[in-house]
Amino acid sequence: MKKTNRPLVLAAVMLAMFIGAVEATIVSTAMPSISADLGGFAKYSWVFSSYLLMSTVTVLLYGKLSDIFGRKPIFAIGVLLFLFGSLLCGLADSMEVLIFYRFIQGIGAGAVLPIATTIVGDIYPAEERAKIQGYLSSVWGISAVTGPAIGGVLVATIGWEYVFWVNIPLGILALLGVMLFLVEPAKKSKPSIDYMGAFLLTVSLTAFLYWLVEGGVGFPWVSVQSAALCGGALIAFAFFILVERKAADPMMPFDIWRNRSILYANLVSLFTGIILIAVSSYLPTYVTGVMEQSATVAGFTLTAMSIGWPIASFFSGRLLIKFGYFKTSLAGGVFLVIGTLLFVFMEPGFGPLWAAMSSFFVGVGMGLTSTSFIVSIQAAVSYEQRGSATASNVFMRNLGSTIGVALLGSLLNSSLLKYFKEHNLDLNLNSVNELLTQKGREMIPAESMVYLQEALGGALHNVYAVTALFAGISFLLIFGLPRKKGVGADVE
Repeated sequence: MKKTNRPLVLAAVMLAMFIGAVEATIVSTAMPSISADLGGFAKYSWVFSSYLLMSTVTVLLYGKLSDIFGRKPIFAIGVLLFLFGSLLCGLADSMEVLIFYRFIQGIGAGAVLPIATTIVGDIYPAEERAKIQGYLSSVWGISAVTGPAIGGVLVATIGWEYVFWVNIPLGILALLGVMLFLVEPAKKSKPSIDYMGAFLLTVSLTAFLYWLVEGGVGFPWVSVQSAALCGGALIAFAFFILVERKAADPMMPFDIWRNRSILYANLVSLFTGIILIAVSSYLPTYVTGVMEQSATVAGFTLTAMSIGWPIASFFSGRLLIKFGYFKTSLAGGVFLVIGTLLFVFMEPGFGPLWAAMSSFFVGVGMGLTSTSFIVSIQAAVSYEQRGSATASNVFMRNLGSTIGVALLGSLLNSSLLKYFKEHNLDLNLNSVNELLTQKGREMIPAESMVYLQEALGGALHNVYAVTALFAGISFLLIFGLPRKKGVGADVE
């Protein structure tokens, strides 16, 4: 009988992780240039929100489908959709079109990270997972180190389109590696797909996301439209819970949440998702618009997070074996709090090195917590639930990022508008576009430049203050994790 070629499958999974790393860092680095080229700074956060919304909604469905039909076919569908969306994104000629293509890209992205991570949980025994997941997360981070730098170079030379197209050849190699060298056990279960649950969750998250992004900007927070969106989101989510409790094979099996390892790991991941998107989405904007640095320099400040992440992930496997999940996660929580507080105290005169240092500490915190959570969750469930359990953690982190980019984007926009109104300035959100490139800044009158930079700096300071608050919440939630040592399986 043919056996799985573990080294080649692991290499293919690492390439899949590279896609996720590049997507998170290169696009963030390129966004100031994309916004300056296509216009529409008011829709800046929607470029992230559209992608995150669909990847968040589909991750649970893909996790369940992989438990039913196997990892290979679902992984293939996700990667192909992601690559098709990447191709289209590079062809976008307006911000609205780019947002639509990002929806397509996000639909595919929902399969890449959770199934790649689940595959590693399948092919390695419990005692090896801590080390391998640490390596996997390290490679994800090491790959991301080159992302911001390459993104900055591509933007400065041949154009931002290539930050999307760079995914395509590596995605094809990852797909071939998994399809050719992964051997899965035969599936005996009868397919039962929770379409209604997927639909209701999509409706709920879409309404909630639109309310967060446009509230206070497109319509007043206290208005009929605001109440309709918020109420609709809550009603749809209530129906989602009812449907999941009655479904024969729910996309979100609530019984796995009774395990404390899964419950608290997922709750912490919700808030770390907010922290991650706050740094990756808005740090380049601060460095280019307020500190007046190039896209390349902004990319290197994000690279610092990508350096901290793999270093922490590499050591987390050893820390998990020696100290257990709780102490390793707690150390990660401390680094997240330190990193976010450094952002709060950041001033334009501190320069990009301060931004890079803050980013590095956040990366260390993410590396320690994410690796610990994945290993603990996969040890807490059987093979038949591993896809859903792993997907639940990725879902919560993605949900955090989805909520974060909407909430923080709304906070940013409303803070800018408030500043313009208080100072009686004839400026709007699109006026910020000119701040994001050297050429644009040269066209802004000196007096307007001062006001715009002060407005953007103050608005981003508000964003980082809220991010630090979420880091504090995540630190407190870590105390709910079980405090036993070791990384053995909890179930047979």
